[in-house]
Amino acid sequence: MHIPKALDPVAAVKEALPDALQDVKTFRDETTLVIAPEQLVAVAQFCRDTMGLVYNFLSDISAVDYAEVDPAQNIIGISGRPERFGVSYHLYSMLYNQRLRLKVFLPEDDPKVGTVTGVWPGANWLEREIFDLMGVTFVGHPNLKRVLLPDDWDGHPHRRDYPLGYETVQFSFNVDEILKHKPFAKE
Repeated sequence: MHIPKALDPVAAVKEALPDALQDVKTFRDETTLVIAPEQLVAVAQFCRDTMGLVYNFLSDISAVDYAEVDPAQNIIGISGRPERFGVSYHLYSMLYNQRLRLKVFLPEDDPKVGTVTGVWPGANWLEREIFDLMGVTFVGHPNLKRVLLPDDWDGHPHRRDYPLGYETVQFSFNVDEILKHKPFAKE
């Protein structure tokens, strides 16, 4: 069997989909292609199906909220990024033993991007988790509903402006104070 030579993903995407590529970042030999959100699905399909690339494994999808928040939970800026939210797709080519990251930036007011479940079915639960915890909508997703939080939950807890709820940790010196505020079953 003849395996074609591995292609440079940056050059291949630039040539095939020139309007899709917004930026290229390289850090410690990891390449990130910043993609226009409306072109994400086309680029994902291209990266999976093109001989010389064959990124046939989606290892993860992650999302980041780049908002800068003051102590009063007010958004005061976005830390050096074009938009508030970033969604990264971590790809791996098993044939060529190469990794690639596709990244899209999404606006604060309507963070949405096309689903890649048609390209990698394993994206289903990963996209649902990001929808649930960050509030990013994946357009065309076959079953976009909350996966970790109840349906009536208000908000998205991984956003930087989400109010923190915390509880004092119980130690041997403060047991009585902590137990005073705990609910116990009535007998």
